[in-house]
Amino acid sequence: MKKFFVTLIILAFIGLFGFFFIAAKITDGENNVLERHEYGDIPSSVALIHDQLLIADLHADNLLWDRDILKELSHGHVDVPRLLKGNVALQVFDVVTKTPKGQNYEANSGDTDQITLLTMANRWPSKTWRSLYERAMYQAGKLHRASKRSNGTLKVIQSSEGLKSFLTNRANDKNMVGGILAIEGLHALEGRIEHLDSFYNAGFRIMGLTHFFDNELGGSSAGLNQPGLTKFGRQVITKMNETDIIIDLAHASPALISDVLSASTKPVLVSHTGIRTIHDSPRNLTDEQIKAITNKGGIIGIGFWNGAIGSTSPRAIANTMRYVTDLVGYEHVSLGSDWDGGTTTYFDAANIWVLTKALMDEGFSEKEIKGIMGGNQIDFLLQYLPKE
Repeated sequence: MKKFFVTLIILAFIGLFGFFFIAAKITDGENNVLERHEYGDIPSSVALIHDQLLIADLHADNLLWDRDILKELSHGHVDVPRLLKGNVALQVFDVVTKTPKGQNYEANSGDTDQITLLTMANRWPSKTWRSLYERAMYQAGKLHRASKRSNGTLKVIQSSEGLKSFLTNRANDKNMVGGILAIEGLHALEGRIEHLDSFYNAGFRIMGLTHFFDNELGGSSAGLNQPGLTKFGRQVITKMNETDIIIDLAHASPALISDVLSASTKPVLVSHTGIRTIHDSPRNLTDEQIKAITNKGGIIGIGFWNGAIGSTSPRAIANTMRYVTDLVGYEHVSLGSDWDGGTTTYFDAANIWVLTKALMDEGFSEKEIKGIMGGNQIDFLLQYLPKE
């Protein structure tokens, strides 16, 4: 009997060890896939342009996973060493706090949550297991702690003045990356508008209103009812405008997009999306929505994954960017990779030069490439981040 209990204890220990130290990494590897291609060496004609770029990507979900962002990994898409290798100057790091089981682009309820088990397997503090607010705050802390450990390589940007200072320093030393904190879905407020101040103080500067389900603010493009702005949502929009928090309409329902564009006194962005004319998905924007967003000074981040553009190839990304450029002008086109967002992509941050090449092959001018790869994003952020 004693031998039986010893065996049981050993098996339980093995099971717990596997859950807390292996399961999350397996989930990460299975969900964030990098296609293996022979990229070869960057052609000299591409390097001539790529090395001059200030590259800025509007969406990556790296903070959700059990990783050290300062170490280069063999799986997934983003970490600081790969951002440096790819000459990426600025990366927006989004925090995810809840996703429904069986999530899809058609219709989801917010009654279930896949992230709870992941928070446990990631060994996050127990207060994050039940609180979406605490999950957001913990992930913000991860980025700040990584910045402190980086010896100046990773800088968290919180203002336009901070961004100007970073760009000045980076002009003399490319061995640095700027990070901006964003939230994917304000269900993380848990219905309390005072949490917006806490998020601001934690460094969040871009906030998406919804994710894969309708919430207290309004409808998701993949929600069950997909309403417009609620009364609480209008209060949040007003406060975001007052505090210079940038509104992200990725995942927003058509009614929510329309209501926000009417209610907001400032331009918005769409951090990661596709175009419905190119790839017909309820996740993607219509031509009318693109025009409405950009007519108010907004920018559109084009995604790198199949669900956004119907392919993962750099050529498909460039073709989608060409369509938006022809529709509203290249000044409104930007990068919205969705790296590490449970996606499969053709290239990671280290090999983003293949997109520069695809844009060149598509016939974009050097000026247009500089804008799309980062200039447009940086100009927008310099104008709409808080001043100090």
